[in-house]
Amino acid sequence: MTKTNTPQIKEVNCETGEEIIRNANAEEIAQIELDAANYAAQKTEADAKAIAKAALLDKLGISSDEAKLLLG
Repeated sequence: MTKTNTPQIKEVNCETGEEIIRNANAEEIAQIELDAANYAAQKTEADAKAIAKAALLDKLGISSDEAKLLLG
């Protein structure tokens, strides 16, 4: 098998067990790139929320368990 920078797609026929590995086409590559960008944006947002939450808990001087007790 030769190395390539093109993403690979693995297709599996569930009835026969046949596996085909092929290069992704332009539409699939565009979707892979879009998915990666969306994931990065979601991760950045989640990280920012976690940092803000930690900063607020620190400002209040309580732990996350203590905050759960207050809100629950």
